[in-house]
Amino acid sequence: MKLDIWLLLGAGVVIAAIVAVRIVHRSGLPSLLIFLGLGLLLGESGVLGIPFENAELAQQVGLSALALILAEGGLTTSWSHVRRAVPLAAVLATVGVAVSIAVLALAIRGVLDTDWRTALLLGAILASTDAAAVFSVLRRLPLPPRLAGILEAESGFNDAPCVIAVALLSVAKVPTPGLWEFIGEATYELGIGAAVGLVVGPVGSYALRRIALPASGLYPIAVLALALVAYSGAAILHGSGFLAVYLAALILGNTRLPHRSATRGFAEGAAWLAQIGLFVMLGLLASPTEMPSAIVPGLVAGVTLLLVARPASVMVSAALVRLAGIDRLSWREQVFLSWAGLRGAVPIVLATIPWAAAVTEAETVFNEVFIIVIVLTLVQGPTLPLMARLLKVSAPAEALDLEVEAAPLEELNADLLQVKVPPTSLLRGVEIFELRLPSGAAVTLIVREGRSFVPSTTTRIRQDDQLLVVTTAACRDAVERRLRAVNRRGKLAGWFGESGAS
Repeated sequence: MKLDIWLLLGAGVVIAAIVAVRIVHRSGLPSLLIFLGLGLLLGESGVLGIPFENAELAQQVGLSALALILAEGGLTTSWSHVRRAVPLAAVLATVGVAVSIAVLALAIRGVLDTDWRTALLLGAILASTDAAAVFSVLRRLPLPPRLAGILEAESGFNDAPCVIAVALLSVAKVPTPGLWEFIGEATYELGIGAAVGLVVGPVGSYALRRIALPASGLYPIAVLALALVAYSGAAILHGSGFLAVYLAALILGNTRLPHRSATRGFAEGAAWLAQIGLFVMLGLLASPTEMPSAIVPGLVAGVTLLLVARPASVMVSAALVRLAGIDRLSWREQVFLSWAGLRGAVPIVLATIPWAAAVTEAETVFNEVFIIVIVLTLVQGPTLPLMARLLKVSAPAEALDLEVEAAPLEELNADLLQVKVPPTSLLRGVEIFELRLPSGAAVTLIVREGRSFVPSTTTRIRQDDQLLVVTTAACRDAVERRLRAVNRRGKLAGWFGESGAS
């Protein structure tokens, strides 16, 4: 009977969180505040008074949830959008993280008069931007693809160095590990993580494109399982599981896999469930009665992070890539990147690592981080659209990319493509013969306003039509490229040099 009660409570919390997301979405506030509030409400100082003080369990569950969230981030990130941004994002996730840790630790050491280990721990915990917060907030902003790509790629990459730094600082060792020990350990773990992710991603993609599974619902499960294989495989080899899962998911998400839209939808649902469970658990772990003493130190650290440490990390990283001739950021873009370094669940989860390791003052650090995340979420999230407009870095909404859903027809050595025409697509008004698909493909059915019919060569495509295209496996890629080209530039796409290649 007790299990039934817990299942009912868990389902009720999830439903309440989903309803809250709808309400919060309209107000523009990040949903993590509602989830944390639910956890506080259910906790020892809340309505139900559920006691939860197991920092080690919270750490394990939190890291697992973050792996799922990063997997979803990789699967839904467009490589064509982030490709240009990868060099700067990689510098931000390594050199930028180091600068942020150093600046924040120096400030905390001087202003709050803490010991060096505590100051460095707080700096390492807060150096990481949160992938879930970035993906949920920035994808609703009309930003240029390059700027959005920098923030997305950075949030996917920088968890790994921060986890390594926090783990090393949490080891019961005196004195604190030296700089070269940090660099050596970080290089090894990042190298192993990258290698595992770059192996699992392509191998998994190759296998899924050549093995026809008996049910379409197995493809999303297989893709998510492969991403978690990358995470756990890298962790077993003492590498960075976060870097491995993000790279593997990024590769899988940008491969022409069967049922790709369904896979992304499944991953998004799993990530939402992970976020809800994670934030509620962190709210349960927090003790509101101990928070007042952490408010002032938290505000000091938060202001320093937002106005000094984060801008310094962006400026140094931008200067390095400019000197290397890789990329160049305007001062407006640098200011926006500084303001858009969103924090969320990641810093709070990282704060459980020293707590679980029984590091001195670790519980105080957790409380301070909890306060900082709430304050920065209230300050940064709602003001991002305003900052984008003031700095003139926003961009007009671009045409949605064409989503092509594929299902394998194994016995015929063919694929069935399902294409939905988005509102801004230039497929509208194009006649079927004007698509000029390869000879091995044909539009066999159109679903329009709930009714289906077989089109003729002169049938005009309309907005929101769903096209069913049967193509041989050999020319599937060419068919998708042609459809994407017409989607972007119309029936004369070839004259405009549009090939639909990315």
